[in-house]
This record gives sequence, C-alpha cells and structure tokens, in this order.
Amino acid sequence: MFSDASYYFRRAAQVMGIGERVQRLLEKPQRIVKVEIVVELDSGDLGTYTGYRVQHNRARGPCKGGLRYHPTLDEDHCCELASLMTWKTAVADLPFGGAKGGIDCDPTKLSLREVERITRKFVSEIHEIIGPTVDIPAPDVNTNAQIMAWIMTEYSRFHGFSPAVVTGKPIELHGALGREEATGLGVTFAIRELCARKGLDLAAQTYAIQGFGNVGSHLARHLHERGGKVIAISDVGAALHNRDGLDIPALLEHFARTRSLAGFPGAEPMSRDELIFTECDVLVPAALGEVFTKENAHLVRAKMIVEAANAPTTPEADEVFDRRGVVVVPDILANAGGVIVSYFEWTQNIQQFRWELEDTHKRLERYMGKAFRTVWDLATSRGISMRTAAYVVAIGRVGKATVLSGV
Repeated sequence: MFSDASYYFRRAAQVMGIGERVQRLLEKPQRIVKVEIVVELDSGDLGTYTGYRVQHNRARGPCKGGLRYHPTLDEDHCCELASLMTWKTAVADLPFGGAKGGIDCDPTKLSLREVERITRKFVSEIHEIIGPTVDIPAPDVNTNAQIMAWIMTEYSRFHGFSPAVVTGKPIELHGALGREEATGLGVTFAIRELCARKGLDLAAQTYAIQGFGNVGSHLARHLHERGGKVIAISDVGAALHNRDGLDIPALLEHFARTRSLAGFPGAEPMSRDELIFTECDVLVPAALGEVFTKENAHLVRAKMIVEAANAPTTPEADEVFDRRGVVVVPDILANAGGVIVSYFEWTQNIQQFRWELEDTHKRLERYMGKAFRTVWDLATSRGISMRTAAYVVAIGRVGKATVLSGV
C-alpha cells in the first residue's frame, strides 16, 4: 500500500518539478518503531502482538495520526497511512506533521480488559517517542475514546498529567465537543463545497455510503438533515437500498438497538460488494482502503466520489476515474475533519480551556472550506485532478517548512 501513496506523491512532485533527492527526503518516514507486546489474557494464556508507530514527517510540527487495531496491520500499511497524515495536515494547514500506528490485534475477539492491558503495555513501550509536543495519537479503525483515555492515563503515569498527548478522548476526560462527528461533518462540508462549484444543490443529489461506522453514520445523518437522499448504505454485515431514500433517523435507531443494519424494515437488502456500483450522484467510501481497483473502477456508476476512508482508490483505479471524468475528492482533503477537530482538542488541552460545540462547528466549516477552495482553484487553473492538486499544495507547504528549518 505504501507504493500507492508514493505513486500519488511522485506524480505531484513531477508536476512541481521536484528533483529526485528532495523527493526522497520528503517521501520516506523519519522514524519507524516496532515493539513486541506480550500480555496475559483472561484465560491465563499469553497473547503476543506487534505494535507500530511510524513518524513520517515533523517539519511543520509534532506528528499527528491515529492508532489502528486490526489483525492485518503491518509496517508497510502504517508507512502509507503516516504519509497520508503528513499531506492531510498540510492540506488543512495545521501545525502538525504526520504519523500512524497501531497493533495487529483483533479487539472483537478480545475482552475489554484484554484490550486495556494490550493498550497500556503498548504505551509503556512507546511513551518516550510520543507526547504533546512530539507525537499525538488519535482514534482510528477499531479504536475509540475509551482507548484514548487509557493512553492518556498510562502516559501520565510516566510524565505527569498530560491530556494533550492524545486526542479523541471522552468529554469527561478533556475531550473536545464535536470530535466524534468531526470526520463525517467534515465530509459533509466537502460535499457541499463540491456541489457549489459544480452548480448543484446538495439536497437534490443521491448518495451511496459504504460504511456505517463513526464516519458513515454521522455523514448519513448530516446529509439527511440537509435534505440529501441517501439511497444505499452498508456496514460490515449488511447493505441496504431504497431508491426513494432511506429514513436515516429510523435507521440510526435500528442500529443503536441491534448494532447492525440487517433487518431494517425501511429498505431492501443488497450485496455489500455491489454497493459501490450503485447508480447515484455521490459515492462515499467510508470503510477500509483499496476499495476501487483496476478490475472494478469501470463499473462504478457514480458521478462524483468523495473519499471518507483512507486510501480507498488504487492508482490504476484513479487513472480510470480520471479518463472517465469522474470527479474524486481525495482522502487527504475529504476526511480531514477528524484531524482538524483533533487540532482543536489539542489546542484546548494545552490552554486548559473548552470551546462550545458551535465554535467547533464554525471553525471546522471554515478550515474545510478554505482547504477545499485552495485545492479546487489549483486543480482548475492547472488542469490537473483534485488529488494531484491536493498533493501539490501539501508538498509545497511541507517542502517550504523543511527548507526554512535548515534541513
């Protein structure tokens, strides 16, 4: 997967005329940490896992990026995701670099106490390389506010009270109002900006959303509240379709009761694999990566794609979309809402001052709007895709910071 991120980076670097040596300087991670995690499981057996933290670039500030708990996680995956965070924070113009990490465990097969022990052991192994001014983790796939709380308290055992070491914490433990919905709301703002520039009404569009986790569920709610018609949606176990539009409030209630989309009476079931081929105006991948490939990209019938997930499009698929004229709002722009509000949380923790929810929403809207306009204007003026334009913006900012730092 790291080769995919490298491809997009190098394509933009060519547009910018950046030399090979500078490309290598900006492309490669600055630090890769790999630790072995051994804990006693509830059964009395020993569980062994591998933890990773990749710090890709810190030219613009402390590293920032999520922690992912997934059995397929490996070093290569972390390197790709860390590089995406470098470019994402730069596109959003945040004073951060990029990092990513996690543990190759499956929390769905572990008890809550086992997950806590694994998390605390991981922090004990990496606490010297993270911190409020060094590297600030956050939630990602299969991690949540509770896990962030354990990270904060375990780190504080070594370094004293340090709420700013991690973002995405519970409100009761110095989290930020609006952080949980931030990525989904940020994607909504990106869709609104896209519709405005194409002369479309957000409320008149049809939407298909792959994924009903934290991002997809909040996105569906915000689109519904603004009049958008969500006609297809999926989670890990089921997919639903209703050409007249899903009743999102009722669907959210159903999901809260059953923890699944399956059995919802207001829609027809469909194949999860077929959702990305739904005929719609806007398709939003909001699950895992590498959804669109050279084998299936030509079958996608959406007019626009907005990447709420990280790295859902392979380079081969991206070229297909480009040839077909499918507008793609890239992940490093579309899903930046999460890291933007993480920045707000970090800022509040350092100041020991909490903002009101309305303040967070207004500031998120402003940051997303500014980032979208910058990328759109560059793409339009230079006749390049939005993805290439986003990378050009990001590389330019990181490169300038690197030069000014005297590296």
